[in-house]
Amino acid sequence: MGQPKPRSGRRRTAGALVVALVMTLSACTDRTPDVPQPSSASTGPAWRLVWSDDFDGAAGSLPSGKDWLLSTGIGYPGGARQWGTGEVETMTGDAANVHLDGAGHLAILPLRAGGGVGRWTSGRVETRRTDFAAAAGGAVRIEASLRMPDVTGAQAAGYWAAFWALGAPARPVGATNWPHIGEWDIMENVNGRDSVWHTLHCGTPVGGPCQETTGLGSGELPCSGCRAAFHTYAIEFDRSVSPEELRWYVDGRNTFTVRADRVDPATWSAANHHGFFVILNVAMGGSFPAPFGGGPTPATKPGVPMLVDRVAVLSTPGAG
Repeated sequence: MGQPKPRSGRRRTAGALVVALVMTLSACTDRTPDVPQPSSASTGPAWRLVWSDDFDGAAGSLPSGKDWLLSTGIGYPGGARQWGTGEVETMTGDAANVHLDGAGHLAILPLRAGGGVGRWTSGRVETRRTDFAAAAGGAVRIEASLRMPDVTGAQAAGYWAAFWALGAPARPVGATNWPHIGEWDIMENVNGRDSVWHTLHCGTPVGGPCQETTGLGSGELPCSGCRAAFHTYAIEFDRSVSPEELRWYVDGRNTFTVRADRVDPATWSAANHHGFFVILNVAMGGSFPAPFGGGPTPATKPGVPMLVDRVAVLSTPGAG
């Protein structure tokens, strides 16, 4: 969900390394392990933890202000309205929309606002840090254990939950330089479907090497049980292989890959060779839910949260 674009995958269409790390969560798992465990396929250096948040804190409190920013309103100052995607909610800093649940989770939930079907509030949090990057010859992994909003059918119309990362150069200019500064959509889910999308956004705002505004995406992938239980979603940017790779994972299984030779070198470098910041949000309506039944209706159920158990960033050393 980055900035100017109809999300045909933030949507925008919606919508990594030689290692697939983190242990697969069972359907009942509620916490990710604090120490990542490389899979038996690992051949490179061990991952090291760069940063993480387990969302421990008092019920009803806001997430840590030293780690997170609350993005509010209907867009970045100076940027596209409705976050560039046509979503209808207003993001707030109110604990009613975004808070810790007291059980080690961050809850982000959309609520119907007074005055009609199309008026909603919700929450969007972004890491203060924008330096999550892969060094030349190394790799970076961004992962989260989360549960999608557990709502489906007519009650889910308009829900758009997302876990993603935006290129650091976006922040100083309200993402008006989207999409060439890069966007990694790690998990997107709309309208209560039992599915997930992964997408790389890059290149020019319309068309170009990255097929915007749709981006280079996985298409809709089945994700059974992802609304009812916690699962781990991750992306790895691996610069230790040639060509470089972006790889997406669900519970340790590589579900989508984009290699650097998919686009020209300048486009790839501009999109990926810099820091990123992490974003979690639940939007309502917009260009991504539109093709899958549309935005919120009178039947849409408010207050169903996306729950986030843990977010972590890991890296491996670069060359030299």
